[in-house]
Amino acid sequence: MASHTATLSALLRDSSITDHNEILKATNDVLKSSKLDSNALHTRAVALLKLDRYDDALKALDDGGDKLASQCVLERAYALYKTGKLADAAKVCEGGNSRGLKHVAAQVAYRAERFADAEELYKHLVESAGAGDEYMDLRINGLAVDVQLAWQGEKSELKSKNEDFEAFETAYNVACGYIAKGDYKKGNFLLKRARDLCEALDELSDDEKRAEVLPIMVQQAYVLTKLGKTEEAKSLTKMINLADVPEPQTKIIAQNNVLATSTGIDNTYLLKRVFDSVPTLSHREKHFEHQANILERNHYTVELQALKYGGVAKSTLKKISASSSPTISPSINGLSVLNAAAHAEDKIGKAALKQTLSLLEKRPNDVGLILTIVQLYVSTDNPAPAISLLEAFFKRLEESTNPSDQDVRFAPGLVALLISLYRSTGRRTPIKPELEKAASYWRQKSKPSPSLFHAAGISLLESSNPEDAKAAGDIFSSLRSQDPTDRVAIAGCVASYASSDFSKISSDIDTLTPIPKLISGINAEDLESSGIPTWTSKTTSATSKESSKKRTLDDKEKEKENEDPTKKQKTIGTRKSKLPKDFEEGKKMDPERWLPLKDRSSYRPKGKKGKKKALDATQGGVVREDALEGVEAPGSKVVTGSGAGGAKGKKKKGKR
Repeated sequence: MASHTATLSALLRDSSITDHNEILKATNDVLKSSKLDSNALHTRAVALLKLDRYDDALKALDDGGDKLASQCVLERAYALYKTGKLADAAKVCEGGNSRGLKHVAAQVAYRAERFADAEELYKHLVESAGAGDEYMDLRINGLAVDVQLAWQGEKSELKSKNEDFEAFETAYNVACGYIAKGDYKKGNFLLKRARDLCEALDELSDDEKRAEVLPIMVQQAYVLTKLGKTEEAKSLTKMINLADVPEPQTKIIAQNNVLATSTGIDNTYLLKRVFDSVPTLSHREKHFEHQANILERNHYTVELQALKYGGVAKSTLKKISASSSPTISPSINGLSVLNAAAHAEDKIGKAALKQTLSLLEKRPNDVGLILTIVQLYVSTDNPAPAISLLEAFFKRLEESTNPSDQDVRFAPGLVALLISLYRSTGRRTPIKPELEKAASYWRQKSKPSPSLFHAAGISLLESSNPEDAKAAGDIFSSLRSQDPTDRVAIAGCVASYASSDFSKISSDIDTLTPIPKLISGINAEDLESSGIPTWTSKTTSATSKESSKKRTLDDKEKEKENEDPTKKQKTIGTRKSKLPKDFEEGKKMDPERWLPLKDRSSYRPKGKKGKKKALDATQGGVVREDALEGVEAPGSKVVTGSGAGGAKGKKKKGKR
């Protein structure tokens, strides 16, 4: 046993440290004569991991028995992580407390999209002993976690340091953080810096630089498109060879972005074929949820463009039905919108509204479908039914006993939509109670919505009631306890307590922006000369337009009078004369002109029937006997059945 171990050690000393194939070959030679050599088994597992043969490494660890399993806990956890078996890897990591296992546990949490757990693990690794040599790696990975939290809306602010702009990895991660928050200008600037820093590195070969720069270029093309710089994005896209992109996930995103911005493919069926030609990811290679949702929506959009309405409706309904309802999940609600579009079959306006309303009867609590119908109502300038639809939906949720339904009822986005509809229709009264109810609900939760609290507090401050001011102060104070740097909350506290409890906000006054600075760009004279804008509802817009037209006409008439006082003023918009066209002054008017036409003495019926009736009239005349021939008394006629020729006796319809 010792001789085999010595032979293995000698072989390892003679081989290069990066020549893992030679190490694997040497360990296999040793294991031929000693299959249970734990040192050789361990070395073989490590060599397989170095060669990225993770499935073979797992098999080698399983073949080694319990002794090798207890010796190679870190190796097993890493192999499970790399093969995509994240739940098994997390379970193995829980069985140890070594620093290496904590690194793997953080990576597992990151890939499993448990970003809050990953953040805690990296924070612990940074603060613990031994972080000196690993500081840069920990910083890069920590920033990556912060970016994912920003994409999920969990991170309100990305905290970066000056040193983050000195390495291309950290500069790239900070750039992605700004992109996640929608700040594309800063993101674009930092992406350029990250690319320049990478290309300036001397320790990387040209191929390694190309592999690192390509993902940065893909992200740059996306940001330029979002900034509206389509020409720059197209020129940058031409520089990207998709075949050279190393990671399959990045390659799929790059091709998706190229198709999204391309205008060269007019044939929708060809576009679908190109879109479907992307490589298929293995179970260990997958996108993050927010990326997968966008790609899925784009896939269904291409299907709709190719007129695959039935397939899209069926597949989206299957996924919608498998989820709980109601839900505020962006992915499920996005599928609901696509499902409605598939049923509408490229119709818009009222035609599309008719189709989607029939779907609402089957899925009354589908949030995505309700939002689609609201949008259709608004697009047809009919917001009143949209308000009624939302109010009825909220009422159903309030009556529900399911706690998760209340989260949907007071979801900040839905509340903001209803408030926006109220304001667009001039209904100011229900705004305050709605915001108060939402704020009261979320104050009982651990993660309130700052934007909703801002709106609720500002709405309460508009009231002159001291109780409302006190309630607004409580809301803004709770916001400050969560984020002391929230400037809206600070200003809200000052406005709330300025008249009731000045001692609470005396120290905050200096932190506010000085009034001279706020009004430095305002010209009071220009404001006064331009007038005060007033809100007008749509119902009065037509009246105001007519009155403005009349005022304009009056002004024009006055101008003409001033220019030439002797000129006769032209009458505009006078009422048309109601005199007959053949009216002659002095001629006697017909005294029967006010009677109906048939009651006048000059009336003569037109047509053969009328003439015949006039000839056959017997008023005051002698009745001819032949005129009564064929006339029967009422009820004396006998009805007989008709044969095949009975149809000939039918009365033909004449002109009326």
